[in-house]
Amino acid sequence: MSGKAAFPVGGLHRRQMLKAAAGATAVTLADNGLARAAEPPARVNLAKVAVPAGGYVSGDTRLGALNSGAEPANSADTASGAFGTWPRTDRQWVSYEWSAPVRTDSVDIYWWQDGQGIALPRTARLLYWNGSDFVPVRNPRGGGLAADRFNRIGFDPVTTTRLKLEMQGDGEKSVGILQWRVWNVGPVPVFAPAVVAGVDRSMVMGGQTYLAGKADWLQRGAGDGVRWTKVSGPGEVIFADPAAPATKAAANRPGDYVLRLSANAGAKASTADVALRVVAPPPAKRLDVVYTTPYAINSPLWNERAKALIVNWIPHCIAYCERTDLKTGQGGLDNFVEAGKALRGEAHAPHKGYVFSNAWVHQTMESMCIALMVDPQGDADIAQAQAHMRATLARWIPVILAAQEPDGYLHTAYTLAQRRDWPERWSPEHRGDHEGYVAGYFIESAINHHTLTGGSDLRLYDAAKKLADCWVANIGPGKKPWFDGHQEMEQALVRFGRFVNDVEGGGRGDAYIRLARFLLDSREGGSEYDQSHLPPEQQYEAVGHAVRAVYFYSGMADIAAETGDRDYQSATMSLWDNMVNRKYYVTGGVGSGDTSEGFGGNYALRNDAYCESCSSCGLIFFQYKLNLSYHDAKYADLYEETMYNALLGATDLAGKSFCYTNPLENTERAKWHTCPCCVGNIPRTLLMMPTWTYVKDAGGVYVNLFVGSRIDVGEVAGTRLQMVQETDYPWKGAVAITVNPAETRRFAVRVRVPDRRTSALYTAEPAVAGLLSLKVNGKRMTPQLENGYAVITREWRRGDRIEVELPMAVQRVTADKRVDATRNKVALRFGPLVYNVERADQARIDQPLSNATLTPEWRPDLLGGVTVIRGTWADGSPMLAIPNFARANRDGGGIKEFPGEPSGVEYAPGALAADGDASAQVASAEPRQHTRTTRSQVWIATG
Repeated sequence: MSGKAAFPVGGLHRRQMLKAAAGATAVTLADNGLARAAEPPARVNLAKVAVPAGGYVSGDTRLGALNSGAEPANSADTASGAFGTWPRTDRQWVSYEWSAPVRTDSVDIYWWQDGQGIALPRTARLLYWNGSDFVPVRNPRGGGLAADRFNRIGFDPVTTTRLKLEMQGDGEKSVGILQWRVWNVGPVPVFAPAVVAGVDRSMVMGGQTYLAGKADWLQRGAGDGVRWTKVSGPGEVIFADPAAPATKAAANRPGDYVLRLSANAGAKASTADVALRVVAPPPAKRLDVVYTTPYAINSPLWNERAKALIVNWIPHCIAYCERTDLKTGQGGLDNFVEAGKALRGEAHAPHKGYVFSNAWVHQTMESMCIALMVDPQGDADIAQAQAHMRATLARWIPVILAAQEPDGYLHTAYTLAQRRDWPERWSPEHRGDHEGYVAGYFIESAINHHTLTGGSDLRLYDAAKKLADCWVANIGPGKKPWFDGHQEMEQALVRFGRFVNDVEGGGRGDAYIRLARFLLDSREGGSEYDQSHLPPEQQYEAVGHAVRAVYFYSGMADIAAETGDRDYQSATMSLWDNMVNRKYYVTGGVGSGDTSEGFGGNYALRNDAYCESCSSCGLIFFQYKLNLSYHDAKYADLYEETMYNALLGATDLAGKSFCYTNPLENTERAKWHTCPCCVGNIPRTLLMMPTWTYVKDAGGVYVNLFVGSRIDVGEVAGTRLQMVQETDYPWKGAVAITVNPAETRRFAVRVRVPDRRTSALYTAEPAVAGLLSLKVNGKRMTPQLENGYAVITREWRRGDRIEVELPMAVQRVTADKRVDATRNKVALRFGPLVYNVERADQARIDQPLSNATLTPEWRPDLLGGVTVIRGTWADGSPMLAIPNFARANRDGGGIKEFPGEPSGVEYAPGALAADGDASAQVASAEPRQHTRTTRSQVWIATG
């Protein structure tokens, strides 16, 4: 949720003024306060054509940033990238190498210092390659370790093919560099240009791909230039301007292509390639949403999980939203009370907490609406909790509506702000103040309030239309150009536009969808952190803050589905491919934490992952939207994976604490958080079961999840349709589906055939795929398979029954060898569930797993009833693994009173440590790079 870099918080950095080290074996660069020297006239930056290397490169940085030629505005300016060594704090190095000798007598270094995890080095020294070894440069002059400028180091001229820069951190912080320039002496050799082709991507047939190549020359001469060509691929590629590094291209046949950017400097040339996958467009019409309306759960697993959320967690969120005495994570219903006073002209208190604190109130309100649609089926505890929720809604709704301004605008942080501090709405200076983020959550809450009441109570629905109309009246073509720093409004507007069209007809919601498109299209000129670095249709790599990213991609997928825009479709497929096949955890989580609560580089998947619970919610939304667009079961495969493994265990089994982050080792839980953005997001996502379980079109219904339930999917083939499932999935593979149309009709029922092989990052043995059997009304049949669904088309009568048997087996999962953190390790999976080993079940989990047979076993006495996996450790002792969602429920986590909170509030140590936006960061919170005993883990050593 943060707006700052989520690097570990340690003591304040003291810049140390250093003297040159004595002796001939090391030359220390000292900060002597010299002013930045002017760039020598006619000199050339030799670094542009050097090949950089480094000892350690953090996942969110890249060596190529060192010689990109950027001009940083200050030491915190990473807009053009950076090289860094976080979390290493020991001696590190980077080097340049040239293909021919160069002569130089000076370098410029612009140090990276972000005020958190990256600081100025304690010492640094420059060395050159003398043909057999690296030796220090002689007679260094100037130099320095100063922030916010280039530090010029002069020295006696050297002729070399390699330079090396060694850096020593201060023992607490890591070091980094924004730019390292190398200046020539005398004639400049002719080098081939440095060429970058860009990131691999996908393209939908009928669209185009935006090529952002780059070529750098030391000295460009007549005849020097660039050219794009096709290296391989099944069809023709047409380049808009093959002689321009930045251009557009299109292909006329689906398949895998390689495109090459070549550049020459006289007779010397260099090339770089980019992979392009061209795919068929999605069907012209997206699938239809099954709205969450009153439904029943009949599943041993889901009944308990839903009850914990309804009886304990949502009431807990209600209580905290109503508290006025919180020291951290503050700002709940009281902000709406005070905003109402302000709008009535009464004396009022200032806004509490973060500017986005309305979010957890709106999410909790939506969670209540959804929870009230779950049939208690005689459970007195659920019925009592639901009565409490009804009373709460009756109390909250008037308070929230009283905080809505007369024209529909709703954001208590703005309403309660001093106008001198926040003069106007939707200003570029306040992109980080979450106007759209909180408004979007309110709009989404109105949808489920409408479905809860069957449209009999229109207070929130009308208020949401008034809010959306306010935005439409002020933002758009010919009005204000604007976008929010934290995406949410975009997907909310599309979701609401679809709902309004379904409720009212006549295209009444189209204006909201158009505004969502405008907000997305306005994103450019910013940074990767909030995905505003490029226009949406030119983004092909998952970058930045993971929650913002997946909400953004979800909104893009919505617009692609609504408009059929091929460039949007191409971008969403590229982003999906990059994320799922290069930046995706085996648990279905995203966000390594290498960047600020976000994505690192390709294959940067540390086991102390960030995997914020909100990012799992957003990823489910994104995969679901792609399922709607492409009618393809693989997207449901993936959101099932995320739901069961990354999100289901975001609250503990009792529903009394939650995980802000979900690392693959040592998960910890808290009752609240300095940034409680996830608290209401978790239950609203998990309990929206009808929407995730079914989608539909005019010709039938799609079964995406297997959950014992009774769900009304709305109208299919001209009649109301109820679907009833009976299953003990995910513990067993038998699923019975009763199809109950109100009237006999012919339509298709498409049943997802799970495939756990969607992500190319992971391989599982033994292979498990397909269906063991499928019967209709007791008669075995072999169905047609389409896009991962078993298709059964027939005339359906009430009571017709489908029975499927899904294969279930324990699998050993291995990751791509490019993922350093999982090399020589294995994860265990049974059905959709990824497993975790805990010290609560065995004395040691730091030894290899043996090759002995792994067997599933039902344990009704353990963790509320789970299937465990039994095996043997290398030392012969028994190994027991539990589902990852049930982790961290038995060791107590060293529960302590939360520092800074009122008495009685508890937390699990370290649970607040990784929130980079928490300005009130608790000093005792555990730094993420701190070495600690591993209590639980997903990945297990092998051999």
